[in-house]
Amino acid sequence: MSAPATPSDRTARDEAVTSAPLTAAQVAERVARGETNEIDSHTSRSFGEIFRANAFTRVNAIYFVLFLLILGTGYLIDGLFGLLIVVNSVIGMVQEVRAKRTLDRLAVLSRAPARVERAEGILEIPVEEIVLDDVVLIASGDQIPVDGDVLDAVGLEVDESLLTGESEPVLAGAGYSLLSGSFVSAGSASFRATAVGEHAYAAKLAKEASQFRKPASQLRAGIDTILKYVTWALIPVGVLTIVNQIWGHAAEWRNAVRGLVAALVPMVPEGLVLITSVAMAVGVVRLGRRNCLVQDLPAIEQLARVDVVCTDKTGTLTEDGMRVSAVEQLLPGGDDRVEGALAAIGRAEGKPNSSMTAILEHVGQEPALPVDVSVAFSSVRKWAAAQTTDEGSWVLGAPDVLLPEGDPARIRSDALASEGLRVLALTRTDAPMPDPEAPGDGLPDGLAAVALVILDQRLREEAPGAIAYFAAQNVDIKVISGDNPAAVGAIAAEAGVPNGRDAVDARTLDPDSAHFDVQVRDASAFGRVTPSQKRAMVHALQGDGRVVAMTGDGVNDVLALKDSDVGVAMGSGSPAARAVSRIVLLDNSFATLPHVVAEGRRVIGNIERVATLFLTKTLYSILLALLVAVTAVPFPFLPRHVTLIAWFTIGIPAFFLALAPNTARAQDGFVRRVLDAAVPGGIGAAVASYGAYLTARAVFGTGHAHRVITSSTAFLALVIVAFFVLITVARPYRLWKVVLVGSMVAAMLAVVLTPLGSHVFDVDLHDPRAVLIACAFGAGGIGLRFLSRAVLRAVHGVIDRRRRHAV
Repeated sequence: MSAPATPSDRTARDEAVTSAPLTAAQVAERVARGETNEIDSHTSRSFGEIFRANAFTRVNAIYFVLFLLILGTGYLIDGLFGLLIVVNSVIGMVQEVRAKRTLDRLAVLSRAPARVERAEGILEIPVEEIVLDDVVLIASGDQIPVDGDVLDAVGLEVDESLLTGESEPVLAGAGYSLLSGSFVSAGSASFRATAVGEHAYAAKLAKEASQFRKPASQLRAGIDTILKYVTWALIPVGVLTIVNQIWGHAAEWRNAVRGLVAALVPMVPEGLVLITSVAMAVGVVRLGRRNCLVQDLPAIEQLARVDVVCTDKTGTLTEDGMRVSAVEQLLPGGDDRVEGALAAIGRAEGKPNSSMTAILEHVGQEPALPVDVSVAFSSVRKWAAAQTTDEGSWVLGAPDVLLPEGDPARIRSDALASEGLRVLALTRTDAPMPDPEAPGDGLPDGLAAVALVILDQRLREEAPGAIAYFAAQNVDIKVISGDNPAAVGAIAAEAGVPNGRDAVDARTLDPDSAHFDVQVRDASAFGRVTPSQKRAMVHALQGDGRVVAMTGDGVNDVLALKDSDVGVAMGSGSPAARAVSRIVLLDNSFATLPHVVAEGRRVIGNIERVATLFLTKTLYSILLALLVAVTAVPFPFLPRHVTLIAWFTIGIPAFFLALAPNTARAQDGFVRRVLDAAVPGGIGAAVASYGAYLTARAVFGTGHAHRVITSSTAFLALVIVAFFVLITVARPYRLWKVVLVGSMVAAMLAVVLTPLGSHVFDVDLHDPRAVLIACAFGAGGIGLRFLSRAVLRAVHGVIDRRRRHAV
């Protein structure tokens, strides 16, 4: 993808555009013309969209039509299912509004301001307040907010890989056209904004991409697949039911309509989509309380599948801040120019990283050596430099990059790094800095070590606990850092990473090698990793079938964060890192990450669990309606019966089960597992209720006078199997689950055995024969469930063996 030229279709200017900053009047004119960086993007839906999405659904429409049919019969109590229209809508709206407020609040906290130079000075403003022709200031780690032309640059290197696919950073001097969405990998600059808002390159690209975006959620795709199957099954069964109930029993049209509605209502898995949305929204709110910003909801689902966490070291496992503990002079008698050289290199950085910040704090007000040429720090090069007017060239960076093996300074630095310290070498030469465009590593000849800068980097207090959590959950940890391998190994070992001490030097790894995947899989810690290698490591793990979460905070993590399954950025990290990540830890606490993974598992595991309940109901409703239609008998239940069953065996318990703790890692194959669990239960329940109904008709009679006792017999048989399915779905058992299921059983008994309840819900179980028939067929239905499950597993086993044999 080639970079577009600067747009030529700009609106006419009232004044000539120069390199001078804009005045307040000029800014106001551009705001009035709409030439701002305001883009119509939201972290969540508006309140109106939330209302429409929850109120005007396909399920609500179906229920509303059926509710009107019941009103026409005059049996208002059979319209209780109509309450689901209100309940579904209100619960969905309340939870989504809570999630919206959480997301909006956290998004404001996470948003990085832009720095612009205007006539009144340098200002920090929200990105959307940048106007056309503003002078924007950028530095290492910044994501470029608008398109523009460089006015002045100091060692500016721009990574456009997120936009163009080019892996190498571009050296951008004055006049270079910057693209919004790219990020600064080194140096600093000022540039004139030439395209803002929807006219900027990143906004255009996002608009094009949104037109071709594929579903990002396996869960939602799986639910859509299930609903598609159910819809196709509903059509023929619904038609047969209508014919059987209306034309087959036309003499009793009110009862026929009630039977029709009773058959159709439970076929719709009304709560499945609702519970999914509620669980996702509650997950967002829970994570928000931990200052965790979820930038897209499918990220919660993907978290549940994570089985390897790749983490940066500096700023992630270690604390943000560093301090210079010592500067070891290496020359006899020392060199009094060291502090001035450090000041010169550090002050050339537009936005110094944590190491440079510590160095600047150390040198304080020390006068800097006069600089002719400066080279900003780059995570790829691992060094920064300054060519001074009279003192030659000074280079500050990784000792193992600047110094040859065997050099005493390098030996000393390796010894310090093995203790977990971060060490930088200050070197000097009389040679000038080479031309940046010239081939080679960009270093001048004849570098000699002058001093070692030793920095303290303290392990985060919460890091060992988080690492221990992942180990207990069988989630692998990979520490991937650009630092010295010895320092990486020391920190990894201190944090408790298995085999962390044996850090691999990534300079010995070749991503194109056939052994690269094995090397990445077998090792736990890596040092001297370049940004492109970090991305290659993520790809290698994904190619091995792993689901990868990548955590980081720096510009060197951006490529890996973007390509991982779940990118997690620290809130104090670079704007570019936060922009490409799906989750941002605003409190910068690594200890939040286990809670993030656990929340994902809870949400997805519970959705799978309650999906079994809803689909079991749908399946037994379809099968029962089909059996009734084929044999041309009245439908055994009234709408109030199916409403009662749905309340106590599915709806209420599903709501609590969807919010329960769940630590099991999610696996692929959602549709198959849910159907494997739901189909046997559906078959057992349908056969039990149908068999009990036919037997009761044979024992008690088929006339209208016996309708209540026969339908009550079928009702009890169905309830027995439905509660057994609920008991199996609720595993593993905890006290609160036992109380929940026990409460549902007690509530059902209170309804059907009390005079008021039996009268209102038209249930009569006073005859012991009805109870015996129902219990016998209920037990048979449970047995049939086990038999169906065994047969289904055997069939799947044969299919799987054939697939493996074919492969």
